[in-house]
Amino acid sequence: MCSYPQPRSCADIRIAVICALPREYDAVILAFDEIWNDVGDRRNPALRQHNNHTLGRIGVHNVVLALLPNMGKVGAANEAARLRSIYEGLEIAFLTGVCGGVPKPGTDDEILLGDVVIGKSIVQYDFGRQYPGNFTRKDTIDDNLSRLNKDVRSFLAIYETLHGRNRLQHRATEILEQVQRFAVNSQIHRCYDRPAAVDDILFEPNYLHRHQDKSGCGCNEFRACNEAINASCEELRCDTRYRVSRKRLESEKPELRIHVGRFGSGDTVMKSGEHRDRDAAKQGIIAFEMEGAGVWEEIPCIIVKGVCDYADSHKNKSWQDFAAAIAASATKALIEQYVSTIAKTSYMSSVDSTSAMFTLAPVSSGVAGVNRFVGRGDELRRLHEALEWTGKRRTAVLHGLGGIGKTQLSIEYTRRHCNEYSAILWVNARDETSLKQSFQQAAQRIIRKHPSVAYIQNAMVNRDLDETAEAVRRWLDEAGNDRWLVVYDNYDDVRFDNCSNTEEIIRSVPRESLPDSNATTKPEAAGFKAYDIRSYFPETDHGAILITTRSSTVKLGHLIQLSKLRDVNESLAILESTSHRADLVQNPDANALVQRLDGLPLALSTAGAYLNQVSRTYAEYLRLYEQSWLRLQKESPQLLNYDRALYLTWEISFQHIQQQSQSAAMLLKLWAYFDNEDLWYELLCQGRSKGPAWLKEITEDELSFDAAMRLLCQHGLVEADPPAKETRQDSSGYSVHRCVHAWMEHVLNTGLDEEMAWTAMRCVASHVPSTDHHEFWLVQRRLLQHADRCIKIAATGAGEEEAWMFHKLGNLYSAQGRLKEAEAMYERSLQGKEKALGPDHTSTLDTVSNIGFLYLRQGRLKEAEAIYKRALQGKEKALGPDHTSTLDTVNNLGVLYRMQGRLKEAEATYERALRGSETALGPDHTSTLSTVNNLGILYRMQGRLKEAEATYERSLQGKETALGPDHTSTLSTVNNLGILYGMQGRLKEAEAMYERALQGFEKALGPNHTLTLKVATSTKSKVDSREANVMYERALQGYENVLGPDAMTTYVPALNTLRNFGSLLEDLDENDRAIANYQRAHSGILSVFGSQNERFIYTSGKIGALQLCAQEKDVSLSLKETAGRGSNASWRRQKGRLQRT
Repeated sequence: MCSYPQPRSCADIRIAVICALPREYDAVILAFDEIWNDVGDRRNPALRQHNNHTLGRIGVHNVVLALLPNMGKVGAANEAARLRSIYEGLEIAFLTGVCGGVPKPGTDDEILLGDVVIGKSIVQYDFGRQYPGNFTRKDTIDDNLSRLNKDVRSFLAIYETLHGRNRLQHRATEILEQVQRFAVNSQIHRCYDRPAAVDDILFEPNYLHRHQDKSGCGCNEFRACNEAINASCEELRCDTRYRVSRKRLESEKPELRIHVGRFGSGDTVMKSGEHRDRDAAKQGIIAFEMEGAGVWEEIPCIIVKGVCDYADSHKNKSWQDFAAAIAASATKALIEQYVSTIAKTSYMSSVDSTSAMFTLAPVSSGVAGVNRFVGRGDELRRLHEALEWTGKRRTAVLHGLGGIGKTQLSIEYTRRHCNEYSAILWVNARDETSLKQSFQQAAQRIIRKHPSVAYIQNAMVNRDLDETAEAVRRWLDEAGNDRWLVVYDNYDDVRFDNCSNTEEIIRSVPRESLPDSNATTKPEAAGFKAYDIRSYFPETDHGAILITTRSSTVKLGHLIQLSKLRDVNESLAILESTSHRADLVQNPDANALVQRLDGLPLALSTAGAYLNQVSRTYAEYLRLYEQSWLRLQKESPQLLNYDRALYLTWEISFQHIQQQSQSAAMLLKLWAYFDNEDLWYELLCQGRSKGPAWLKEITEDELSFDAAMRLLCQHGLVEADPPAKETRQDSSGYSVHRCVHAWMEHVLNTGLDEEMAWTAMRCVASHVPSTDHHEFWLVQRRLLQHADRCIKIAATGAGEEEAWMFHKLGNLYSAQGRLKEAEAMYERSLQGKEKALGPDHTSTLDTVSNIGFLYLRQGRLKEAEAIYKRALQGKEKALGPDHTSTLDTVNNLGVLYRMQGRLKEAEATYERALRGSETALGPDHTSTLSTVNNLGILYRMQGRLKEAEATYERSLQGKETALGPDHTSTLSTVNNLGILYGMQGRLKEAEAMYERALQGFEKALGPNHTLTLKVATSTKSKVDSREANVMYERALQGYENVLGPDAMTTYVPALNTLRNFGSLLEDLDENDRAIANYQRAHSGILSVFGSQNERFIYTSGKIGALQLCAQEKDVSLSLKETAGRGSNASWRRQKGRLQRT
């Protein structure tokens, strides 16, 4: 059953969307909210759909979608006239599809493929006279197309502003995602995903798309043959040297941009870069298409087209479907904002027909509205759809966090739509007394306007608040009074008398967690002012009600959750308007501040008000925000637009939570010591053993935890994260806003609570899984942000109780490739263990061994050797030479010897470790298989490739069985096998192994993990030089970001990447860059391996050879300049001396 009424006649259709191509039509169909499949019956035969027409709904509008029978302006004009004759009420047409863009490279108005162009004017660029030698366009007043009418020009004016376009771009992107999902779910074969940036290719205007090396085909420098015209650039091998670079592709991730300007419309397809730029310059054209001139004069028209090519000779069909989809999405975004002039007139007529005794002039809410309301277009649209007049009662509920802007959104809604209501009453619903006082103020307004309403007069004379509230409700119930809107603002103290949710929550938490275990569970006993708001609603089934609340339990109508502002430009706009400072978009400090305030309007307004009165910079404010949060908030100016300051706005919610569950309130205090996102049940359970009593209660079982979290969610302070497939054994988590988290830290915790800090760290450290566990990385990724938070606030030093925690956090950071943080954690753990347990305790030696492995990965081989020998001697003495912990250290020592080039010692060490592991643990244990893998690497380095292959295959089979095919240890062996296949010339098998390893590491560890970067640089053999260049630069930047510039100089995978990058650049004859990379590798190799290592000798030779080549080239150029002066003999002598050096 449709949720919106279908059109009763053709006259009810106000909007047409016209497409020239089936691919354009298909994309628009996916953007419709509903399709009217069976419109029309015997009583309305004219409404039956015509062959090329589809009727449906977009937003609140009934729309006809038409597919042109032919391309070009004649067919478009005929169809537009036909639409106008069938649908007499048609107000506007949207011509939607694809176009050719004018690229304007290097300018601020640069256009890329996938952008959208909206036409505010149009010119027929091919309409004129062809003279010998030139073409003259007819440009008289009679020949030019007319301007858009005033209503359409006014509608488009907002989208010529940066703010308007940003909002439209944001909404169009949201709709595009819906179109893409619908296409996938409907198994539509067209692909509406954005093509890769590398497929956005622009050639110089005069570079022709033609055969470059084919004779007899008809191609020359001025024209292309038919075969070439229909071929792709890849097939013709168009020369990439003639490509034009673009700023947007180089400086940012390509995203949608919308451009408003002039279209060039003609019957011929523009396929010439030179003609494109000439006509664009003369006529101010930014895009070319073929149908606009036909529709323009018939119906008021907005052209909305996605850029699928650059209107040049180069054929590129890969963008057509995406361009059609983004144009359809932008069209829908525009239609959602369009208000029908006829609808406005008819609506106002119906409002005007309401009896005069039921009208009231608009009045303020009692809370000041902001001067410049920003964003929330989608929420305003949804609110209007929910409250739009239907003749029946409409109720909408706005719920969300305190400070998120519920009241301001309601004020803006009443401002925009006040003419649609005969009366708007604003009720302060904070408590019953405030509500009744608001009704009394409403009664005064009614009496001033309509003194003849006797029952309200009597109530006012009696000065009885209950009687007055009842009288106002009676006035709202009157039969002819059905166009009112009542806003119940701030209904946060919630109680429903027939099923008290509050009492449910109290009964679900442990009795001991209440302030008084003998107290009654009645809310009034706990000091509540909660009440059931339904008793204050009018009884009749008409009018509109809007409720704002922090509670998610108020499900009395259409529920609209208000979340933080997602678009950073909207946050910047609030900060700009409240601070009265300009040009924030380009200010990196302002951007950093709005990122920290995370889209919370109250926090943004508070910051702006403070900055408006002081000379502080945005960076200085952010520093004060981090260092002195509470004092900064208290000293910020009072905001008239909000009823509470930022530091007080959540206090009332916390008090209610405290009264209902002391355990839930304590959890909020503890949360300050975790990250603000993704706190989950199993993580908190790890703190049970030594945690406080309230934590044991709240984590006693899943139901107890759920009850506490449900209470926090219902008061709006916490949000449940969507269920994630990746969590596997662990449950999904919960999150709080970053500003709420700051309030938890600075208000709920007035100072550092060491017991809570250690409790949080104990939870995190206890939950760190071993790397032997299946999919350990899933839990580790979730833990990482909490670990960062813990070490940020942890006390210095560590005793025996805390040392194990730092060891565990070291393991976490080490596995995640963050070696600097891992080293700091291991050092703190070692200090604590040596002090508490002694230097030779086995637990101390475990940490020593881990530090050795860390030094090994960092390329600090001498330090690693000393550490390993200490660990090995200690473990052999304490545990014996064949203990598994001892053998792990033996294996690691073998890795060190291998990296130092001491291959015989490495082989003997590996064999000892392998024999011991096979005896103690068995041949298929993961520790045994790791040693087998390492032995394979050694065999490969020794050139024993068959033995290496057999060893790798044993390791791989065992790991796949024990750990699974996607475990990172398994993937390391897969990558090693790929390297071996490459050495054997088995390139296809090598590529398959590389691809499997790379995809696995990216999925498990992310694209910027050091292991992922290392594997990525192993794939050089399967990519072209341009891709390899980008890949190496990405890897080096990734290493530097993760490790830091200093640690990177000794990190062996980074040194290998520098050396390989130098080799690639040498092949590309970029010798200066090659030398620079060889030199960076050279100094690092000297530091790690010494001057006798073969890698050092290799890079020394490469640097010398390239420098010699550069000198020869310089001398050659110098002497050639003087060759005409008889200097050939001198040239030969100098060259000979250079070669001898």
